[in-house]
Amino acid sequence: MKGFIFDLDGTVYLGDKLIDGAVEAIQALRDRGDKVVFLSNKPIATRQSYAHKLTKMGIPTSLDDVLNSSLIVARYLQKVCKPTDKVLVIGEEPIRDELREHGITMSENPLDVQYVVLSWDRNFTYDRLNDLYQAAIRGAVVIASNPDRTCPLEDGQIPDTGALIGALEGATGQPIDLVVGKPSPIAAEAAVEHLGLDYSACYMVGDRLETDIKMGNDTGMNSVLVLTGISTAEMAEKSEYRPRYVLNSIKEIVNL
Repeated sequence: MKGFIFDLDGTVYLGDKLIDGAVEAIQALRDRGDKVVFLSNKPIATRQSYAHKLTKMGIPTSLDDVLNSSLIVARYLQKVCKPTDKVLVIGEEPIRDELREHGITMSENPLDVQYVVLSWDRNFTYDRLNDLYQAAIRGAVVIASNPDRTCPLEDGQIPDTGALIGALEGATGQPIDLVVGKPSPIAAEAAVEHLGLDYSACYMVGDRLETDIKMGNDTGMNSVLVLTGISTAEMAEKSEYRPRYVLNSIKEIVNL
């Protein structure tokens, strides 16, 4: 039995367009007894919405089949937060909902928080940057949901959480404390534990060298780059994050 951890954007679909062959490939894996889980760094949608979207596209998906950076950061905070700790959230409603469901206390006062969750926020403003900065320089631990600089769409790319990380690091001159989404081993552990398999039996399939492929390589999984999203074959040849396999698309995954 093998375990397949699939990125979503750029791997299974682009925006609202399913990548050709994705339905058949995932069904073939399931039919032969392999395990499948979807792992997305994208924090601006709920796991419920991902499950609904995939199911509507023809890939039957339950809520338990989906992991994302919002869930992973919420679980992490559950482990490290004291009962009195408060968290400033830079992010949209889906990640806030996930934190609420996990009992995380949030505050909008940057002077009175012990942690900051820095996530993708399409309404990010200078005032929010200042809140983020004030919390960070007073010692709040800054945890990013994901490091992606951009998000792929059907017609190009748009800035993602990495752009906001860059803004804070530019202001403080210091790196943030932690990233919990891919390529973090925290994200890898969440996916592998879900599958119930050893790392060596798992395949991390994605379109980004610096997140999907790096995480697969760092944790002893089989890394698989698909060329339907951000990274190209030429980029893979020059990168320090060399995938074990390079496929034109998810359609070819059954041939591994």
